[in-house]
This record gives sequence, C-alpha cells and structure tokens, in this order.
Amino acid sequence: MIHRAMRNMVHDELGEEAWLALEQKLNIGPMDLLTGKAYDDALTLGIITEAASVLNLSVDQCLIEFGRYWIRYVDQGSLASVMNFTGQDLVTFIKNLDRLHLAVGAAMPDARLPSFSTLCNDPGHLVVEYRSERVGLEPFVLGLLQGLMERFHKRGDIDVASRGEQFVIFDIRYQDRD
Repeated sequence: MIHRAMRNMVHDELGEEAWLALEQKLNIGPMDLLTGKAYDDALTLGIITEAASVLNLSVDQCLIEFGRYWIRYVDQGSLASVMNFTGQDLVTFIKNLDRLHLAVGAAMPDARLPSFSTLCNDPGHLVVEYRSERVGLEPFVLGLLQGLMERFHKRGDIDVASRGEQFVIFDIRYQDRD
C-alpha cells in the first residue's frame, strides 16, 4: 500500500509519464505495488529516492511530504473508517496508533511495524516516542505527525527532543487553527 501511495503522490504532482519513467528506471512494475504485502526496505527506499529526484526534493523532504500525503491518502481511501476509528482528535489518534498497527500486523504478519508511546500529554503539548528497528524513516514520521495535525485542524511545531539507535522522541506543541 505504501508503494501505491507513493505512485499516487508522484502521479498527482507530475502525471503518469513521470511515474512510468520512475518504474522503468527502477525496473519495477504493477506487481511491486500490491497492497497487503510487506516489501524489503531497499525497494521502498529506492522508490522514495527516485521519487525525491523527480519531485526535485531531498530524500528527507520527500519523506516528510510523503508522510503528510500518506495521512490524506489513507483518509480518503479504503482505510478511511479505520482512520476514524483510531481517533477523533490528535491525542486519541496518536495514543491508538499501536492498536492500528496491531490490526495491520494481523493482515501483514511479515511487516515490521513501529510503536508509538505518549510520554507527556498536557494541553497543547505532546511528547511522543517513536520506536522502530527500521532506520531512516524519522522524516516520514515527522510528516505523518504534521499530517495528523492538519487532519485535526491544529497548528504548531514538532521538534526532535532526543534520538537513539531505535527511537526518536518528538516534542509537539500545538493549538487549534484559527
């Protein structure tokens, strides 16, 4: 599903020809876009690297934009009901991310899914710990958090408070959008 979303992002920005050129350059095709299959990170990062190139973004910028896009993509597709079930506000949604990933894991047992914990939940302030054995996805998670703020009509700042080998702690300060 992640590959299909990246395809749609490139298609939305640059059109079908840009995506087909990317497919050709990476020697991939429709079978590499199947939903419900866990893919090797090398393939996913290869797609993201090429997408960044055609979108004229750095890989980190592309991951951030893709994280934001991902929230809109799943919110409008077949997972819209899952998104609504996960939470009706920013705090509840983030607190329920592990439950959402449990459901994904049941459908995709080979997936290596992250874990999220809320370390601080004060009005207008969240501290969220992101844990994953997969490296290099911190900018994607930053984009996801930005996308969730947009989804729930919040504005604010997200900073990295600390990081380790398999975790990142995000400090989120937010308020309602006017």
